[in-house]
Amino acid sequence: MQARKKYILTAFCACWLLLFYFGGAQIRQLKVPSRRQSEELAAARRWPAWDDEATLKSFVARSAGDGGDVELRESPKIKRENRANVYKDSRCRMETCFDLPLCEQRGFRVYIYPLSKTDKVSESYQKILSSIQGSRYYTPDPLQACLFIMGIDTLDRDQLSLQYIHNVDAKIQSFPLWNNGRNHLIFNLYSGTWPDYTEDLGFDIGQAMVAKASFYMERYRPHFDVSIPLFSREHPQKGGEKGWLLSNKVPPRRKYLLVFKGKRYLTGIGSDTRNALHHIHNGKDIISLTTCKHGKDWVKHKDDRCDRDNHEYEKYDYQELLHNSTFCLVPRGRRLGSFRFLESLQAACIPVLLSNGWELPFSDVIDWSKTVVVGDERLLLQVPSTVRSIDNDKILAFRQHTQFLWDAYFSSVEKIVSTTLEIIKDRIFTHVSRNKHMWNKLPGGLFVLPQYSTFVADYPFYYLDMGLTPKKEFTALIHAVSPLVSQSQPIIKLILALAKSKYCSQIIVLWNCDKPLVPKNKWPSTRMPLIVIKGGRKTMSSRFFPYDVITTDAVLSLDEDTVLSTNEVDFAFTVWCSFPDRIVGYPARSHFWDSNKGLWGYTSKWTNEYSMVLTGAAFYHRYYHYLFTNYLPASLLALIDQTANCEDILMNFLVSAVTKLPSIKVTQKKQYKETLMQQGLKSTLWANPDHFTQRQNCINTFASWFGAMPLVQSQLRLDPVLFKDQVSILRKKYRDIERP
Repeated sequence: MQARKKYILTAFCACWLLLFYFGGAQIRQLKVPSRRQSEELAAARRWPAWDDEATLKSFVARSAGDGGDVELRESPKIKRENRANVYKDSRCRMETCFDLPLCEQRGFRVYIYPLSKTDKVSESYQKILSSIQGSRYYTPDPLQACLFIMGIDTLDRDQLSLQYIHNVDAKIQSFPLWNNGRNHLIFNLYSGTWPDYTEDLGFDIGQAMVAKASFYMERYRPHFDVSIPLFSREHPQKGGEKGWLLSNKVPPRRKYLLVFKGKRYLTGIGSDTRNALHHIHNGKDIISLTTCKHGKDWVKHKDDRCDRDNHEYEKYDYQELLHNSTFCLVPRGRRLGSFRFLESLQAACIPVLLSNGWELPFSDVIDWSKTVVVGDERLLLQVPSTVRSIDNDKILAFRQHTQFLWDAYFSSVEKIVSTTLEIIKDRIFTHVSRNKHMWNKLPGGLFVLPQYSTFVADYPFYYLDMGLTPKKEFTALIHAVSPLVSQSQPIIKLILALAKSKYCSQIIVLWNCDKPLVPKNKWPSTRMPLIVIKGGRKTMSSRFFPYDVITTDAVLSLDEDTVLSTNEVDFAFTVWCSFPDRIVGYPARSHFWDSNKGLWGYTSKWTNEYSMVLTGAAFYHRYYHYLFTNYLPASLLALIDQTANCEDILMNFLVSAVTKLPSIKVTQKKQYKETLMQQGLKSTLWANPDHFTQRQNCINTFASWFGAMPLVQSQLRLDPVLFKDQVSILRKKYRDIERP
């Protein structure tokens, strides 16, 4: 018995020793290391790969620095996980809290509640409302709408703010269409107030969707809510400034590796993260500056570092840092989002996020792993080694992608609102929705109308990425406004020249003439189908209508008086096959800025530069017919129909806005210009002295709607090989182009 007790006691002691050994090892790991040890530990552990989507493992990193022992404690937003959910219908999804049949019945139309005389609307919310009213989805009739927007300004729900609207609950309950928020969308930039800054909006949202900045993942309802970026009241409603990469493409790395300049919070939520930022500042390639000199009572709360930090803070200019840094630190503020996020995107400064739990803007559709580095607030000291490990190729790719996302979705309030609406529309009509490839590749989801096609290969701007080449065939579309009275008219000669082309698969005559259509036997006989579409749409915009009869990707748009040889047509088509996303053709025009008038000007002079190729003789992809008809607002289409002018300019604006590239001019005989003048075949519109003035006005109207000037100047002209070389004409493929 004594032996048995001895063995039991020995085993018990051994267990205690093992427990003490392994427990002690863990305790030793929790000791506060020196700054050098922390950096070595960070370098050894590393972060997960920069493109890893998995969440970083959570643990507390401690460091000792000049300002004393600093602990990055548990993030305040992590603590909020145990709070009662601020959204009563937290399980809402499109299938449970949205009336989908209503949208299927009425189509996707958006209604805004009218404002009362007592309603105060902030500048930012007015930009949102104006953007919706200017969209193709807006309707002033609530009986035609399936999505409803409140006129009450809900952007700022901080009770301490002057923009805070009281008694929202009582107001929305009086709306006859409220229906517990079903099919309603609420916009919000700021929620909660001091000291907690919770996500509570201060009123019962019911089953409404929320488009919100600084969305916390635990509160975000996937495929129902929309996370939007935090933007300032100075953010432009339309257009917006271009990204900065245009002037700084290479080398991919800039003067500074990583920068931050901003407020440091002495107390309250968000202070832990920013108070530790000084630990990575080295004054050389990492500039991390904070100031506590803000707020009314900062002196009362100032610590030992404030004066030194404030002095260092004043040495650097924020814009200069943005322009000259490869990475920009974007730590959380009082809330998860920060103005620095959009500022970094515009500056092509790769955002390094320190905002645990933030649902990134438009996360349903945007692949942020190609643009940002997502860090952990509690692993601050690993940031320098992580960004240093990213190679130059990835840095350049990241920076280029910041420019794409900035221009496509974030450069204006209108784009932010449009992206929000398009995401919701895709959720409703899932059978005709954009895939992630469409959202994350040029030109971006806003220029892709999935009702045209849900297949990437049907869009011209994806050909290069997919290694596709266009089919070697085109449809000639001739716009006819004059009666056919003679077989010697230019339109007959044009049809005969087209009929000889080996690439032309069909010829369509769009008969917009007031005279009756001539019998079929009056038209020339051709080897391919000759189709005449007559009249129901006698408008200038009708030439760009997406007619079902057009079966080829390539469309050759022609005026009835165009004079081109078969060789000229064939050469232009071969050029278009190399640039299927652009307009390729003959007559070129240009725009310019008139500084005296402060307006855009239009010129038809033959110069070394051009920015437009007129559609009187030009190739383009048929998708642009669909985009022209369904993307552009009714006001612009009405303008060109009323003036019977400018439809060719508008098509150039649209294609350049999509591609961010100029049209392409191909060589032509001067006969094109001279013959038209000699024969007097141009319509009376061109002889009208008001015609040129109208085109000047059109350019400024179009630029105003697009928010910027999308046209791009070019000096490129493509000619056939051996064009005008002193060699035998028999050696040349397109022999007729240089013949008089």
